[in-house]
Amino acid sequence: MLWTKQDMQVYIKQKEYIDTAIIPIIPFQLSHENDMDKSTSKREVLSIFATVIEKELSGRVLLIPNYYYLEYGDKAQEVDRLNRWTEEIQKQPFKHVFIVTFDSSWKKFEKELEANLLWLPGFQADDLYDGKTQQLIQGQVQDVVELIRSYW
Repeated sequence: MLWTKQDMQVYIKQKEYIDTAIIPIIPFQLSHENDMDKSTSKREVLSIFATVIEKELSGRVLLIPNYYYLEYGDKAQEVDRLNRWTEEIQKQPFKHVFIVTFDSSWKKFEKELEANLLWLPGFQADDLYDGKTQQLIQGQVQDVVELIRSYW
């Protein structure tokens, strides 16, 4: 399920079957212009990646809207904010909450998070719709889908 009006109407009726939430977390920073190309590319890839995961696990997963944080900001503050998001999500109740990121610096804070962190090695793509890029995304999606299923 996506965060759309139509899907939310279905979610409300079927929420006892939808036990997993996925939160894509994405760094944002305008003050480091040299990193903007890499950062925007990762955002695009992660958004596609999360949407494909949702499609693969349709009927059991809700894709939460993207969570943005300052790339060079205080991660400890972000941990608190993310944990508040997780607490709100778990009230529905969701049995499983996954945070998906390409940012390896989150691994240092993994034990402090109230959700399962799925760190994936990110990559930059010049053409998101290129066959090789799509194959790479699909390959990673299959690995993550199997990992999520192992929690069920």
